[in-house]
Amino acid sequence: MVRAASLGCGGSTLDVRPGGSSVVVMHDPDGNQYPNRGVYLEIVENEKIVFTDAYTSAWVPSEKPFFTGVILLEDLGNGRTKYTAKALHWRAEDKEAHEKMGFHEGWGKAADQLAELLAKM
Repeated sequence: MVRAASLGCGGSTLDVRPGGSSVVVMHDPDGNQYPNRGVYLEIVENEKIVFTDAYTSAWVPSEKPFFTGVILLEDLGNGRTKYTAKALHWRAEDKEAHEKMGFHEGWGKAADQLAELLAKM
């Protein structure tokens, strides 16, 4: 099983709007690629992003939906933002599989990378 924290992003195509498609290609250290296709369900500028893999594009159902992601951003003032990420899985088995893949570690790494990027701005 590939651990999420060992993955890198091999590219992405993002149409960030409700109904817009998302394709993020992750790759492991051996060069294997893992395309993740989905659709944005809700976009509220500077506040909320909701996406799912239940659809692949243009409301075409995916073969096996895995989860819906919710990103919440809250302005705390003084240039600070609270970032909350939620993963809503279709089944308990999917949640367990995601955790075994290193979901928490991987999303934590992504949050750390975002913080590093923002610190340079």
